[in-house]
Amino acid sequence: MAAVAVVLLGPDGLGPTTTVGDADSVLPWASVTKTATALAVLVAAEEGTLDLDEPAGPPGSTVRHLLAHASGLGPEAGPPVEPPGTRRIYSNTGYEALARLVEAAAGMPFAEYLAAGVLEPLGMTASVLTGADPEFAAAGMVGPLSDMVRLGREWARPSLVSEVTWREATAVQFPGLGGVLPGFGPFDPCDWGLGVEVRGAKRPHWTGRSNSPATYGHFGQSGSFLWVDPVAGVLCCGLADRPFGVWASRAWPALADAVLDELSAHRPTARPAPRAASGPV
Repeated sequence: MAAVAVVLLGPDGLGPTTTVGDADSVLPWASVTKTATALAVLVAAEEGTLDLDEPAGPPGSTVRHLLAHASGLGPEAGPPVEPPGTRRIYSNTGYEALARLVEAAAGMPFAEYLAAGVLEPLGMTASVLTGADPEFAAAGMVGPLSDMVRLGREWARPSLVSEVTWREATAVQFPGLGGVLPGFGPFDPCDWGLGVEVRGAKRPHWTGRSNSPATYGHFGQSGSFLWVDPVAGVLCCGLADRPFGVWASRAWPALADAVLDELSAHRPTARPAPRAASGPV
């Protein structure tokens, strides 16, 4: 089973949504969960609960490093494998550390903070973390495609955070860091924002050949994905009951190119959304 949704992004706001498949079946999101966790951290930063540049994680690391997979922590629990800011290392542990930081700063379990600060305001009433422990903040969300669309709309046109914060989150942080994009190989640079991967010049990639370098989003090992192309003016996301594999690395780019080709044929003069410059070095 699979379901996909496409949302047009007009210059003045969000356009119609086209859905193929069952948008209401609850399925695991795997690492697309990180886009919700990151949004909760950004909300906490805007509320003054924490600061993006306060120390967090290993010595020399900050909240910003953790969000951008630049803290030096490895993929799983253990000591740092690199100094902060030297390499892009995709880290579940970093997102677990972020959840613990929010818990301590807000004085409430992360799952509750996520629900109150992100899920409920966005109307994501059918989505939850599958456990209360912070370790679920990296990949523990389950929910329907309809809720993922709501999350994607927030990443495309923010309502919970300011435009300044959104621009920063979707711009490259710590430019020039090399690293590995899981499932696709090493890239130098391996661009990342604050909670979302930025496509940049990566090839091959899980989005299409026609996607702009400004495209940002995330995919998960459960067969889930969410991307926004601000230049083409489109959001696309999907859920499946089949784990990520060769099928996804072939089907997702083909789908993205088909969506962009169709959009180009019917909206050739689509105006790009403004983009921010790269983030801190």
